[in-house]
Amino acid sequence: MKLKDKVAIVTGGAMGNGLGIVEVFLKYGAKVMILDYSDKVTEVASYFKNKGYEVEGFLVDIRNKDKVLACIEEIYQNYHHIDILVNNAGVCRLDTFEKMSDELRDFHFDVNIKGTWNVTKAVLPYMRLTKNGSIVNLSSVTGPMVADSGEVAYATTKAALIGFTKALSREVIDDNIRVNAIMPGYIRTPMVDGMAKETNPTAPEKVVEGIAMGIPMRRLGTIQELGELAAFLASSESSYITGQGIVIDGGSTLPETMSMGV
Repeated sequence: MKLKDKVAIVTGGAMGNGLGIVEVFLKYGAKVMILDYSDKVTEVASYFKNKGYEVEGFLVDIRNKDKVLACIEEIYQNYHHIDILVNNAGVCRLDTFEKMSDELRDFHFDVNIKGTWNVTKAVLPYMRLTKNGSIVNLSSVTGPMVADSGEVAYATTKAALIGFTKALSREVIDDNIRVNAIMPGYIRTPMVDGMAKETNPTAPEKVVEGIAMGIPMRRLGTIQELGELAAFLASSESSYITGQGIVIDGGSTLPETMSMGV
């Protein structure tokens, strides 16, 4: 129960990686506050409540600074401390750089960068009060390490989150607040399924199978595996780790080529 009685905020926790993080955090005893702009957040919170866990769902768009501030204030008034923040909420829509509209570019920037900024800025004063906290940002191997065609906007935002993680970790270290990033490769999420459909609308599963063949472990990761890494970074088990980006990708960024070797 390494997160017992810790109050954790997870953005985008109603599906995908966020849902895996919520599930694992609850398993380890955390009280989890889910922020999501999908109506599904209510259903997910009710599901876990019925299983006896302490969890709340908040319907909020992290692009809306005022709504975020009000939501975080409500959580603090109810629980009197905030120990963990996981900035998981993110979007990805494929399009080439030259074809991408300014609106689609801004959609990525507003959710992935500004949304993370908004929630972190709202939470940080409460972590400073207790001089304790762990912030985990969901970056990606896409951007800082690798990229495919059509991912320029997404890759830009995820690379930015590594800079955000490193710089912020230095600013808050004296208050015993740690800031780290998770850099996933391909985890089987609705986002990956959506990208597969954009790539091959008639046979998206073939895209997923092709991805798996390019990963040394020959499979995509699970949301629970990512949740376990998030729980480690959120807990005292990682008390000497800050300002880092941790890769979880089944070895997908290991191969130098796809043809050389024995």
